[in-house]
Parts: sequence; structure tokens; C-alpha cells
Amino acid sequence: MKTSDFDYHLPEDRIALTPVEPKEAAKLLHVHGDGMDDRTIGGLPALLRAGDVLVLNDTRVIPARLSGARPPRQEGGPVVTIEITLHKELSELEWSAFAKPAKRIAEGDQITIGEELTATVLSKADGGECRLAFNGGAADFMDRLERAGTMPLPPYIATKRPPDARDLRHYQTAYARVDGAVAAPTAGLHLSDAMLDTLRGSGVETAFLTLHVGAGTFLPVKTERIEDHPMHSEWGEMTGDVADRLNRARSEGRRIVSVGTTSLRLLETAVRPDGTFAPFRGDTDIFITPGYEFRSADLLMTNFHLPKSTLLMLIYAFGGTDRMKRAYTHAIATNYRFYSYGDACLIERDRA
Repeated sequence: MKTSDFDYHLPEDRIALTPVEPKEAAKLLHVHGDGMDDRTIGGLPALLRAGDVLVLNDTRVIPARLSGARPPRQEGGPVVTIEITLHKELSELEWSAFAKPAKRIAEGDQITIGEELTATVLSKADGGECRLAFNGGAADFMDRLERAGTMPLPPYIATKRPPDARDLRHYQTAYARVDGAVAAPTAGLHLSDAMLDTLRGSGVETAFLTLHVGAGTFLPVKTERIEDHPMHSEWGEMTGDVADRLNRARSEGRRIVSVGTTSLRLLETAVRPDGTFAPFRGDTDIFITPGYEFRSADLLMTNFHLPKSTLLMLIYAFGGTDRMKRAYTHAIATNYRFYSYGDACLIERDRA
């Protein structure tokens, strides 16, 4: 398949720079069978059934954007400002990161970040990626990071406005619990505590897994053939208890509803060929494209994704290419808001 098959034109003004408030007022496009209906998040309870299991990603976004200074290489030389976005934790105090301008750093450089953090460049790779080791103890690293860093808004928002105090609340799910993501699982941003209580009150179950979303989620596919794209990996965990609950639901004929593509990636990583689930803990680099045979979820709630992105390829696979192209055409024509702070769709799996 060609990457160009997953391209579309989106008017600039459809990119949401802030979320809709209240959350329940955001639009929700229900894609089912060969049709679709315009709803809102507030109408979600009517679209789900008692016994459905809503699978949620409880990762918490960390303040992964850092601004530091590389000292002069020789006396009288310039101090160079280096912008860092943490990407993935490799071990205690060691992170994979993207640095700008990458050409101004070298192995062994020390980058001073505020008053509490210093990062040593261990290695460099292509595309501005580098490996960093931070000073100090691991026990208080996250506290120091909270004081030094800012919320890592996606590039399509960060280039239009700086992060502000509201993003600390907006760019985090109501149920975020496990530190480690550098991007939000955005479908879950639509779900307030009140909405989750309403769903549980109507008999919908909730189950939590963790997938630490990396900055690689925003990287476009640049290869001509999608098969040649090097898929990024992300760390995730599904506990034995959650696997047991999902297996029970499956055996009883109840539906599994994935909230977000991140949840779905981990579900598909943990599912066995026979459709049952096993506990999982580790990295996954699963790359889902049209033609993939899904075994885990029956429905997917997700936001609208970037052209030529791996997430758009995933939703084409889940909902059917032709059906999802029609859905995106409809969403653009009817003024849906796109990307992380935008509206959502609820997709029933293509059974064709």
C-alpha cells in the first residue's frame, strides 16, 4: 500500500487549538454499518449497552518539554539553547529524546535545564533523536521534571500558541494515573468523571490498561510504501486481572469498547490468536494497517487523526477504508474539529 492512499486535505481552521467545554458538548460521529449519525459525547450512554466493557488507557502525560543550555565549546563561544522533548524512558534516569537543534549537540555534552536538572548526551541518532542521562536520584526525578518541564502539546498546537496553565488540566485524562506518556491518549480527554459515573450506573464496565504514548505518534509516515515505515515502540501493561475480565466478557458475548487507538494497540498486542487475552508487560511496536484481522475490540472511540499517520491507517483498518474515508469527508464538510483537542467518532468494527 502507498502512503499517499492515506492522505486528505484538512482546512487549517478545523485543527482544534483548545478543547470544547463542557466535554459532553464535543461532537461524536457514530460510524455503523454503511451509515453514520451526528451525535455528541453527551449522547454516548445511549450508544453503549449494559455489560459493555470500556477499556481505558490510564497513562499520565509528564511535562516532557524542556529548554536547556549547552555551554560554549571554547572560551568566548556562544551558549546554545537546546529544546528537548522526552520520548521514552529507557531505564532509571535515561531517556530517549528529540533535541533541536540536534546539530549543536554531541556525545558527552552536558545540557543544563533550570536549577535542578542536567542531561548528558550519551548518543545521537538520525532525525534529532538522542539518548540522555539525567543527574540526581531516580526517586525525585519526576518531581524535578514537574518543576522544570512544560506540557508537551502536539506540534500542530504548539506552533500556534504556547502551553498555558489550562493545558495541565485539559491535556490529561480524568483517570490518568501512571506517569510516562509524552502525548495524551486523546479519545479519553472527552470523558469526565461525571460521564464515567453515568456509564457505570447504566451497567457499562470500565477496565484500565497502560500504554505510554510516545512522541513517535506524531511522526508522519515518510516512506512511499507503508510496509517500509519503521514503527516506533511504546511501553505498555495489561494485568492478569484485566485480561480475566475481558475474557469473561468475551465468553458471555459482551462487547469490548476501546477508548483510543492506544488502548486498541495494546489490546491487539495482548490478544491471542483464539481471541482470548493474556497479561502483557513490555514494549509493543505493533503496526496495524488495512487488511489486519482484529481479535480484540468490537467498537473504537477515537479522535480524528492526521493525514498519512499510522493512527489513520489503524482506523481505516478497523472501520474499513471506504467507510472511514466517507466519515472523514462528512466530518470535514460538517465542521467537526480535528486532532488532539478536537471531536471524536465511535466506530463499530468493519465485519466485511
